[in-house]
Amino acid sequence: MILKGSQRSGAKNLSEHLMNDKDNDHVTLYELRGFVGRNLHEALAEAHAISKGTKCQQYMFSLSFNPPKDQNASEQDLLDAIERAERAVGLDNQPRAIVFHEKVGRRHAHVVWSRIDANTMTAINLPHFKNRLMSLSRELYLEHGWDLPDGLRCDGGRSPLNFTLAEWQQAKRLKLDPREIKRSFIEAWQQSDSVKAFQNALEERGYFLAKGDRRGFVALNIEGEVFSVARMVGVKTKEVKAKLGTPEQLDGVDDTRKRIQSKVNDKLHGFIDDVDRKRQQDFEPLNQQRQAMVSAHRDERTKLKSGQQAREKREAAERSLRLNKGLRGLWDKVTGQSSKVKTQNEREAWDAAKRDQQQRDDLVKAQMVERRKLQIQIEKLRRKHAQDRRLLAREILQTMRMAQQSERMQAMERQREQTRYRGPSL
Repeated sequence: MILKGSQRSGAKNLSEHLMNDKDNDHVTLYELRGFVGRNLHEALAEAHAISKGTKCQQYMFSLSFNPPKDQNASEQDLLDAIERAERAVGLDNQPRAIVFHEKVGRRHAHVVWSRIDANTMTAINLPHFKNRLMSLSRELYLEHGWDLPDGLRCDGGRSPLNFTLAEWQQAKRLKLDPREIKRSFIEAWQQSDSVKAFQNALEERGYFLAKGDRRGFVALNIEGEVFSVARMVGVKTKEVKAKLGTPEQLDGVDDTRKRIQSKVNDKLHGFIDDVDRKRQQDFEPLNQQRQAMVSAHRDERTKLKSGQQAREKREAAERSLRLNKGLRGLWDKVTGQSSKVKTQNEREAWDAAKRDQQQRDDLVKAQMVERRKLQIQIEKLRRKHAQDRRLLAREILQTMRMAQQSERMQAMERQREQTRYRGPSL
């Protein structure tokens, strides 16, 4: 599974993000270890308060565990990976919080450790933690028999369609899949050998090349959103300059945005609004179905949890009745019978805990299968919407080119009219 970790501060923001149940179907606070606080907000606030006794600014270590998209990692798989990661980075027995997230039929985990050693009041150093986590990630993929992603292969080959959080948020604002955006840029880049060819290829896909504020190449879409060419293509800035030259001959961002706005008339903007409105109408039944499914799944988990807690109390009471009290209990201690009963009780309690864990896993896996079926319909509709947007972008481009051609013809006609009635040249 992919492991992404970082040293950080911001206890309040992190706790709000991890407990956000609006963007996730299910959020489960699985464990709080080493904290006095009873919820995640109190626990991370406690870590922040302890860090005030040191000079450490990034007093937490946050780590996410993401299994492959098409694989189900059990609760025990995630817990085993968490324990191994804790030892790998050197945070053994430090206070930690474990949160499970489920979204679009996938489950992943987030873990937050406090870096502050309460005994010495110093921050634990985490040397080379990225390399160690990458090695552990590769081991987990190989142990589970999962296909290694390109970024974890020893021969390298990171996929150019991998995107950052900022790129995802930018694409989310535009209601597009960021992989679709990157694919458009990459296709235009691969089929171009000059700045003019690249400019034309981008415009066919609804993007307009411009000069950025830092004298780099950027592109704007019809809404005026700015994209870095180097980042979207997945190459270094010097490679872009080597292929395209300098962007000095291009208009700046503001001029390009004004040109786009002047060319795209109100009717074409109405087309865009119609596409977005239809998208919302098409997604509404699926969103209602998703919300109903999430609500039903949460109820099932609540019932299971209540039933397991009641059974745990009942079984614990039954096990405690095996231990005699008074003189008989004293005799059991002398003869060793009490020790045998305690050993039996501990073994049965452990078996019961594993049984409950397996029941939770079975329920979660069944629910994720149901959720993924719905997600397939959602992804199909998203692809259709992206295709509609691409077709609309082509229509807008054709309209803009026709308008430019008409302006050129009108300018030539005006020039001919001005020279037609002049006298003979002296």
